[in-house]
Amino acid sequence: MKQVPFIAVEGPIGVGKTSLARKIATQFNFHLLEEIVEENPFLGKFYDDIEAWSFQTEMFFLCNRYKQLEDIENNYLNQELPVVADYHIMKNMIFAKRTLSRHQYDKYEKIYHILVKDMAHPNLLIYLDASLETLLKRIDQRGRSVEEKIQASYLEQLRTDYQDYIEHFEQQHPDIPVIRVNGDQLDFIKRQSDLEIIFEQIKCGLFKGVQTK
Repeated sequence: MKQVPFIAVEGPIGVGKTSLARKIATQFNFHLLEEIVEENPFLGKFYDDIEAWSFQTEMFFLCNRYKQLEDIENNYLNQELPVVADYHIMKNMIFAKRTLSRHQYDKYEKIYHILVKDMAHPNLLIYLDASLETLLKRIDQRGRSVEEKIQASYLEQLRTDYQDYIEHFEQQHPDIPVIRVNGDQLDFIKRQSDLEIIFEQIKCGLFKGVQTK
């Protein structure tokens, strides 16, 4: 059976996931799936008081991402139309583990696994990372009001969580190529040559079946 290209771009807040996903969609003529962020009614409250609003925030994201991916599977992947998303649903577990209490996390994990059990998953993952300084700069430049109160300590912890989770992902899914992009070294926004490097890695990782790191 033909494998329909399905790329997911992941990484911590502010690293450039959506910007890269849009460029990939244009270059390879893929459908673009962008996650719902600012529409989350709990997000502003979450950054004010993470402990009080984490469960509501994470459940909203999980349900909306599930619905988005269900629609993508039915309307694109099942029709053999390629897709690039600016997130992987696994990110829900990264954030939930950091923000939820043990009791809340146990409930959340059960719901997560029920929802994703039969869901289509990307066959190529692009992992973007960058220094804390770069992330804070980019968050400030894009000026999202809901992100104004993100603390540097939270963002640094999130970077570590992503690094750990990607290592685990590679061990658990050796059949899914992972492309690692250092956002401090490659500026795919300002330098076309850097973007072309990523495009070549995608061609190798997805279209030739060669794992690229």
